[in-house]
Amino acid sequence: MAESLDVALARTRSLLLDADALVRAVASGRRRGAPEGRPAWRRVELRYVDLKAGRHLQVTAYDATQAHTSNHAAGSADAAAAVDALLDDPFAHWHVDTTTQQHQLRVTKRGEALAHTRDRAEQVEAPRGHDRDKDRLLPADDPVLRALGIADAQGRVKPSRQAKYRQVEEFCRLLDTAVGDAIERGHLRRPTPEDPLRVVDLGCGNAYLTFAAHRFLSAVRGLPVHLVGIDVKEQSREHNSRVAADLGVADELTFLVGSIAEAQVPDELGRPEVVLALHACDTATDEALARAVEWDAPLVLAAPCCHHDVAAQLRRGTTPAPYQELTRHGILRERLADTLTDGVRASLLRREGYRVEVVQFVESQHTPRNTLLRAVRVPATGAGAAAAETAVEEYAALVADWGIRPRLGELLDAAPRTR
Repeated sequence: MAESLDVALARTRSLLLDADALVRAVASGRRRGAPEGRPAWRRVELRYVDLKAGRHLQVTAYDATQAHTSNHAAGSADAAAAVDALLDDPFAHWHVDTTTQQHQLRVTKRGEALAHTRDRAEQVEAPRGHDRDKDRLLPADDPVLRALGIADAQGRVKPSRQAKYRQVEEFCRLLDTAVGDAIERGHLRRPTPEDPLRVVDLGCGNAYLTFAAHRFLSAVRGLPVHLVGIDVKEQSREHNSRVAADLGVADELTFLVGSIAEAQVPDELGRPEVVLALHACDTATDEALARAVEWDAPLVLAAPCCHHDVAAQLRRGTTPAPYQELTRHGILRERLADTLTDGVRASLLRREGYRVEVVQFVESQHTPRNTLLRAVRVPATGAGAAAAETAVEEYAALVADWGIRPRLGELLDAAPRTR
């Protein structure tokens, strides 16, 4: 139920100034219709740290390129002034974690406050160390990283899990950009505690990135979210459900057993709005993309893994002139198959009404499978309709020239049209 914004911000102020109970707070998003315009920062994070001079409120403010950190003595007028300045900024969302509760505050375009508070299953300890990387979206001492075995009990990333930590960080950065832009441009709605953002991770496995996505969207971006992870293994479902329960977020994550092609999301959870498919092997990525189109998902993030299907077709087929030299050698043919497969996928998604970007997921020295397809559903009018029409012609010419039958094309052509 909506309440006075002044009352809600006063309550938030008391939480932010509680140097013993505050674990972490995040302000983000632009308040719609605010006469003040945009906030001074893209996102702000607050926590208390213990320095040699005593406990301080650490404020880390992010602009488009870097983080700016300031420390204010706990209980001082300086700390209160810093908090008051942030509360005066027209942020749309506040997410405040304390040792016993989690608080969410969203400001409506009418200038009212929608607040939601949830008690933790058990009291947590607030980390007060200050020697951490300031630009990390999920710091090493985040509870989810400990629960996943990426960090140890002291909140330090294990040497053997450094690559996984980098992958989590880069994925969160890509997710931040994709979700933020989609909401800002109106392609993705602004979720509420009553109607959280509906995210599905197809082929989630042991759910490293599933849990990272949930933690980042809810704790850092301050967005209410319900995430469904689907994997073919019952073992994965049991493991992931246990981790969610241990973290106290079992009501915000649902894990199901099923194949990507056939798994169904329960009707009561609603149609997926964000679809993730991270390192689904070979044509499993095509099945995930087809499901996203079937659900008419506004946002899709897919990191393909393996491209055996088109590679096999290139080996069996005849290479069009004058490109024979590109397939004469096995290693070049395999690389060409990777590029051709993802290029075809991007073309098909454009044909289905998406704006598509192909970006680097993680640096190539960490994994050779480092491509990510980022697709946003756009209106089927004007430029969107023209782009879709062009993609139809380009796709037809591409597959005809190379003599290939992409699996995604077969799946989409066999499915009923949603638009």
